[in-house]
Amino acid sequence: MDVLQISIAALPFLLSLVSRSSKAIAPCLLASIFTVLLGEEPHRAVMAWCVGVLIAAVAVRERIRTI
Repeated sequence: MDVLQISIAALPFLLSLVSRSSKAIAPCLLASIFTVLLGEEPHRAVMAWCVGVLIAAVAVRERIRTI
């Protein structure tokens, strides 16, 4: 994997850092790690990435809602 792919794989983790709750950070980090590890099998990597993005999006939405 090159740097661009790894940075896209880390997107759920980076989004979860924006959230107010620290409960979303660990699952998003785990999803990002699985995305990098499953990079050879694109369909599985996409599923792990989508789960991470969904978790991070909900956490960010809750942060925006409280503002």
